[in-house]
Amino acid sequence: AGAEALLLRRTIDRNGKSRAWINGSPATMAQLRELGDLLVDIHGQHAWQSLTRPAAVRCLLDAYGGIDTAPLAEAWQAWRRAEAALAEARAAQATLTEERDRLSWQLGEIDKLAPAAGEWDELNTRHDRLSHAQALAEAAQAAAEVLDADDTGVLAQLTLAEQKLAALAHIEPEFTAVADVLASSTATARDAAHSLHAYLRHTEPDPQALARLDERLSGWHALARRFRRPPEELPALQEQWRTELALLQARADLQALEAQATQARSRYMAAADAVSWQRRQAGPRLAMEVTQAMQGLGMEGGRFEVVLQPGESAAHGVEQVQFLVAGHAGASARAIERVASGGELSRIALAIAVTTSRLGEAGTLVFDEVDAGVGGAVASTVGRLLRQLGQDRQVLCVTHLPQVAACADQHWRVAKLTSPGGATSSVTPLVAEERVTEIARMLGAQAGSDAGRAHAVEMLQAGTAAAAPAPRGRTRSRERA
Repeated sequence: AGAEALLLRRTIDRNGKSRAWINGSPATMAQLRELGDLLVDIHGQHAWQSLTRPAAVRCLLDAYGGIDTAPLAEAWQAWRRAEAALAEARAAQATLTEERDRLSWQLGEIDKLAPAAGEWDELNTRHDRLSHAQALAEAAQAAAEVLDADDTGVLAQLTLAEQKLAALAHIEPEFTAVADVLASSTATARDAAHSLHAYLRHTEPDPQALARLDERLSGWHALARRFRRPPEELPALQEQWRTELALLQARADLQALEAQATQARSRYMAAADAVSWQRRQAGPRLAMEVTQAMQGLGMEGGRFEVVLQPGESAAHGVEQVQFLVAGHAGASARAIERVASGGELSRIALAIAVTTSRLGEAGTLVFDEVDAGVGGAVASTVGRLLRQLGQDRQVLCVTHLPQVAACADQHWRVAKLTSPGGATSSVTPLVAEERVTEIARMLGAQAGSDAGRAHAVEMLQAGTAAAAPAPRGRTRSRERA
């Protein structure tokens, strides 16, 4: 299959166990049913699938009226979240208060110390230096004396060695390189001696500073033991508790949460009122168009009504949308799913489908027995309307009437065969003359009747001329033998 193809497969074994696949992946019956609702809309005698589902009815009206309900759904979700946060805060108020007090005390203890990020390592480094100040000074003094003692120091000895070699370098050229190395070493040692003397001038034991460091480090250790954390984690712990406390305070602030819930509800109601107004405007227009379509379908005097009934607040709004139908003049309008006549139901479905043919998502419409209870000019009207629908999508119709079948682009004959082994059904595609023969048979013409065949040809030509050739969809008819 191509990249845009959809392959559905279903098997039923001898024991009646069913398995299904969608593009090769295992699927459940529920998934197939959901996919089927998107692909095929079946208009049968006893099941007008889409219009028996409240959500589908509402979506059809919204699509007809060009009503965008996305902002309403977003406002609904925001209101639900605000109400949930308020309810949670009310239910957990005692627990929140206790937890908030505990965190507040813990954070207060850490704030007294005010540990800074990186301070722990810096304190330890400074403490090590001050606690070993005497030893460091003695080591620096000893090293300086080794380097620059008057006659025995390293500097004096290096200088002496360099001078002796340099004095004889004109005799032994190899002394030149060695003398240069000694001169470089002398310069390096002199720099080291200067650094040591500078260190000694600026460094001396500071018992008071050491005591302050000891006290600070003791504070870190004590707090770390109290909260059972490594000392170096105290700054991060302080930030964590500060964040948690802020969240708890926000959750425990019932007044603020109530205000947020009230504002969210107001925004939702404003969005719901806007959608309701648009539905009130679109409903009469849709009702008028469907009512007009019904007049040519053998339902003279019938009417179609769109009723908005108050309902509970929901993501789709504050009302329920219902379609009511009166099949003829003087009849009371009833919910469309309660229309008793299968023929009426199919014709009403056809009227709605024609009116809203470009709004639905399903790419295939199936009409079963759409011609029930009609004939003559009404049947021809049904055929023309089905062909009109076929200009936008694929239409399959099961019909007994030649007036309806003649308007299709393609035909199949559905027949039931009885044999000693049982009954079987067959579906046979019809081409060319076979179409003429079958239309003639449906007209009641005897086999081989020239008049019947001529009438069939005339009907097929008239059906083809009933509407322009379908550029996108295709109308297909299945005649039952």
